[in-house]
Amino acid sequence: MAEALNHAATSPQTGATAVLVLGDGSLVWGRGIGASTSATGEVCFNTSLTGYQEIITDPSYAGQIINFTFPHIGNVGTNVEDIESVTPAARGIVLHASITDPANFRNSRHLHDWLVGHNLPGITGVDTRRLTRHVRKTGAPNGVICHRPDGDFDIDALVRRATGWPGLEGMDLAKEVSCTQSYVWDETVWALGEGFGKQENPRFHVVAVDFGVKRNILRCLAAAGCRVTVVPANATSEDILGHKPDGVFLSNGPGDPAATGEYAIPMIQGVIASGVPVFGICLGHQMLALSLGAGSSKMQQGHRGGNHPVKDLETGKVEITSQNHGFVIDAASLPDGVTQTHTSLFDGTLEGIKLDGKPVFSVQYHPEASPGPQDSHYLFDRFVKLMEG
Repeated sequence: MAEALNHAATSPQTGATAVLVLGDGSLVWGRGIGASTSATGEVCFNTSLTGYQEIITDPSYAGQIINFTFPHIGNVGTNVEDIESVTPAARGIVLHASITDPANFRNSRHLHDWLVGHNLPGITGVDTRRLTRHVRKTGAPNGVICHRPDGDFDIDALVRRATGWPGLEGMDLAKEVSCTQSYVWDETVWALGEGFGKQENPRFHVVAVDFGVKRNILRCLAAAGCRVTVVPANATSEDILGHKPDGVFLSNGPGDPAATGEYAIPMIQGVIASGVPVFGICLGHQMLALSLGAGSSKMQQGHRGGNHPVKDLETGKVEITSQNHGFVIDAASLPDGVTQTHTSLFDGTLEGIKLDGKPVFSVQYHPEASPGPQDSHYLFDRFVKLMEG
């Protein structure tokens, strides 16, 4: 990728059938995979070694082009079980190595064909680690990924498209990935040789607010003994409390928490005032903090990967966590009565809070994993204990 991230690299490399155009005019040439189309979004990077299908289908990636630092993406194919949403929210993917023929007994479809089926473009042959360094140095840029088998690109138009995209700051994307009607969830976690289970004897009723919820979060709640009613992102506190829940869950999701919070914060404040236990993850954590009076900000590069060490400040335990977020709650902005419970050992950013004297807590990372380590599954049990109390 000798010409990558070079403003003068206006001529395609020999055999190039795809290009990634960044908002600063930089061009990254490569070979196209997936759908022959183009897409615009924020370019981010993910360092996970496994779980590319779960990552691509995570609704929190709405509006983003994912640069995978691990080279062997696609080598186990795809299947109908390893998905976190039916329709992928990511805009496209960037890979180093070409996709090899799948070598896994669970494979049902080649990743290229799967991408075509979901109208997602991709580019391979990229020095993804160099691109990652560029993102780390300059911040997550706007970009356009374009796949044309004939190699004919209108670079000027693509640059204008990249520079003209407004970016994620101030963007409410939860409304684009949320469900539009309430539904009940009873599927539990997957087991080898058994598939997914079913919760037939729930002890508690949880209302999960869908800001872009991952399926494995719902599975973990069901496996912990909960009947789950999922409601849209714009549900009011009256809508939620009308279901008479034992607990309320605030899900992960994409976009700027301050933008989504315009309608979600009043709901969260109403739920907290009712005394019902509340548990938030990722975007749900951020909006819970905003509803309590804290502030948020955009990160330069974000946290995306399955190897992030987080310290539980109450127990001293260090967890290796799965993360995916580009905004963060400013620890210094936490008001009196709100305690920081977890911190990142990568950069010291806030990773968890609790409301003193109330059954309310949240974490920035993903205890459900999928993909990633399962060190933090205990948080679902903590939620259950609050409902028992």
